[in-house]
Amino acid sequence: MMGDGRGARAPLLECGGEFAHPHKTSAPRCCFWLASHVNVRKCVAGIMCISVLTIFFYTYYVTVPLTSLVWRDRVPRPLSQCSLLASQQQAARDHRSDARLRIDAKVLVIVESAYSRLGRDIAELLVANRIRYKVEVAGKSLPVLTTLDKGRYGVIVFESLSKYANMDKWNRELLDKYCREYSVGVVAFATPGEETLVGAQLKGFPLFMHTNLRLKDATLNSASPVLRLARAGETAWGQLPGDHWAVFRANSSTYEPVAWALRQNEYGTEEERLPLATVVQDHGRLDGVQRVLFGSGLQFWLHRILFLDALSYLSHGQLSLSLDRWILVDIDDIFVGERGTRLHEEDVAAMLASQAALQRLVPGFRFNLGYSAKYYHHGTALENRGDDSLLRNREHFNWFCHMWNHQQPHLYNNVSHLEAEMMLNKQFAIEHGIPTNSCYSVSPHHSGVYPVHEPLYEAWRKVWDVKVTSTEEYPHLRPARLRRGFRHKGVMVLPRQTCGLFTHTLLLERYPGGRHRLDRSIQGGELFQTVINNPINVFMTHMSNYGNDRLALYTFESVVKFLRCWTNVRLASAPPLALADKYFQLRPDELNPLWGNPCDDTRHRRIWSKSKWCSTLPRVLVIGPQKTGSTALYTFLAMHPSLVPNLPSPATYEELQFFNNNNYLKGLDWYLNFFPPNLSNSSQMTFEKSATYFDGDLVPRRAHALVPNAKIIAILISPSKRAYSWYQHIRSHGDVIANNYTFHTVITANDSAPKPLRDLRNRCLNPGKYSHYLERWLAEYSSHQLHIIDGSLLRSEPAGVMNTLQKFLKISPHIDYNKLLKYDPKKGFFCQAVGNDRTKCLGKSKGRIYPPMEERSSKFLKRYYTPHNTALSKLLVRIGRPVPQWLKDELSNG
Repeated sequence: MMGDGRGARAPLLECGGEFAHPHKTSAPRCCFWLASHVNVRKCVAGIMCISVLTIFFYTYYVTVPLTSLVWRDRVPRPLSQCSLLASQQQAARDHRSDARLRIDAKVLVIVESAYSRLGRDIAELLVANRIRYKVEVAGKSLPVLTTLDKGRYGVIVFESLSKYANMDKWNRELLDKYCREYSVGVVAFATPGEETLVGAQLKGFPLFMHTNLRLKDATLNSASPVLRLARAGETAWGQLPGDHWAVFRANSSTYEPVAWALRQNEYGTEEERLPLATVVQDHGRLDGVQRVLFGSGLQFWLHRILFLDALSYLSHGQLSLSLDRWILVDIDDIFVGERGTRLHEEDVAAMLASQAALQRLVPGFRFNLGYSAKYYHHGTALENRGDDSLLRNREHFNWFCHMWNHQQPHLYNNVSHLEAEMMLNKQFAIEHGIPTNSCYSVSPHHSGVYPVHEPLYEAWRKVWDVKVTSTEEYPHLRPARLRRGFRHKGVMVLPRQTCGLFTHTLLLERYPGGRHRLDRSIQGGELFQTVINNPINVFMTHMSNYGNDRLALYTFESVVKFLRCWTNVRLASAPPLALADKYFQLRPDELNPLWGNPCDDTRHRRIWSKSKWCSTLPRVLVIGPQKTGSTALYTFLAMHPSLVPNLPSPATYEELQFFNNNNYLKGLDWYLNFFPPNLSNSSQMTFEKSATYFDGDLVPRRAHALVPNAKIIAILISPSKRAYSWYQHIRSHGDVIANNYTFHTVITANDSAPKPLRDLRNRCLNPGKYSHYLERWLAEYSSHQLHIIDGSLLRSEPAGVMNTLQKFLKISPHIDYNKLLKYDPKKGFFCQAVGNDRTKCLGKSKGRIYPPMEERSSKFLKRYYTPHNTALSKLLVRIGRPVPQWLKDELSNG
């Protein structure tokens, strides 16, 4: 809705006269308003509007109850065309210049506090548009702004204009110098409580600000170079949200209005009725710094697209968003629905007419129909003719398979049963000439798509050759701005969006929150912002939304026209497979999924197979790194009655290596099969050990997504010894490169060496950069969840290490490992005591004795690891962990 002050019965007129009061409207427009409410199909020319209004109010409120009106005779009409013709639209500006090459595509946001509302709104809008950002709290020193010869940030955003104007001299001069040298602009917002006059605070700029105003009727300056997404020419009629607006007045050509509004008091003086600048651009003619200043936050929908335009303009196009927006409208549940709610023939005709109208504005647009054929002809006689009309017009629509009986796939554990259900739907399609080659399907209630139900993906491939699906559940339903796509088993999963219509939203009069709420979503609200923030939109609707009051037709025609009125986006549509290809071209980082725990989301638990479990996912992860004693620790942990290890893998033995690439893409079901469905008592917990986790690039984030409350255990030894042990380990396993090159040659290889040699060098050296990898883990897990074991103590005093570890894990009973472990002089380390002075030790590959390291290699590694060891020491002190003796020795000798 254009403004928050309009009532639920406000009419939808053309964009240029949105929500005008009836007494301000010409007779024909007044009649148009009535026609959308009380079945007036034609207006007699010359009838005065007041007479019509009298008849309307008497009829509407006195003689005709709303519930007695016939549904299809009072279908709401969508927005009319813009006041400016499409042919008069100006081409969107291109903000790109060479200056963008000197800055990174990242925003620095300076907020008043970590909990401020506007700061959160800014961050959420940046996240929704995949714009990278960093948040700093005002009052602190500025972060590092440059890296070598490039600026780290393309735009600096201040939540508070007052805080920006009152920066201390040192930080202000530093910021201004950065902005001038790298052509970086500033965005600032006036917030409630700002001073009435801040000209002097902006270094004597002739800019005055007046606050705490109520405003209405916003317009844009078509000459402003800031506008790109936003399109000028219309008026946002009505009161603007909030009572604390600020407006700007200036006496310098460096300032140019971007947006105006009027005082709320329409009976004020002539001066008070003049347009007031609510957003201004500072061209930087006085100090060389360009700025865009907002008189309010982001609650006003127009400010949200102006903010995106400001980022684009001030970053010289580095933060520009594409103007292309792709729209697909799915209609689920075709043939499904209770009697009295299904489609009639005239509803199908209305769909075709609406589709034709949308095709003129959205090239390639077609409604995408998903059918459950079991319910064909299950309505009244009129509704059955509606089913037949859909089939007669089948070539005018796109089609996709739903489930035959609209059953949720996660309820099927047998693939063959799923295939049989799908074949029934396919046979119906073949018999009735419905195309079967869309390669697209949607599951009822999104069941089985995410969380993944593997039988569904298998049946889809076999029966329908499905390559694309969509869901609103990945990674979670809310917040919608975080919905993402992924690919699993060759199926591309697109994020699906809601449009405010559900199976129960049949009548406008019963719309939750009233018509006011639906119109507000269309006109700048959630639906409008969804299209703005997402280059590719797959919308979910249902068959019932196209009968009854035909709310879906009203909604999509209205939002498309509103987008045309207020933005320069280029709307288009395409079949699902083409959209999926486009999506992952734009978002290649989303191809690999990020599995979450279905038990942590109530909605996910409901659409996950009852035969699956997640209560026994590991609560302890031993992450390595390799050659530090992780296998010994795994053995010691398995001795405790409260700790249950994973089942062994046929390929990697005790290590599952799930969070590394290959196994991770096999899916959550693969991982769960290595853990028991139930534990013998509630005090038990499962654990897993994979030494490759420590330095895996994606492992910390993946692990945290699935087991965010897990305890993390790392083992650290001298990185020099670890590197040498790794080299000897793979050499003993027949590695060709290790057997052809000495250890010293490997670790000193430069970047021009053959790739296999460089790879071996990296595997020897990189895991020993302990602080680097621990910081990654600490970015996902709190320091209280991380336990670091001194690997030298694990070898020499394992009982003491295990006693401390039991306290960290808070497990009971507390057992004495002095009674469970015994030193084996042949092996040279502690093993499990099995009675009669015997021990059970690890295999022959463990505890090998290698030749001593060459002195030149030892010296090289000490120099190489000194900065990394120093960083590790500082990290351990910072998180309150003891510095191991081996680290102290290496630093003192270095």
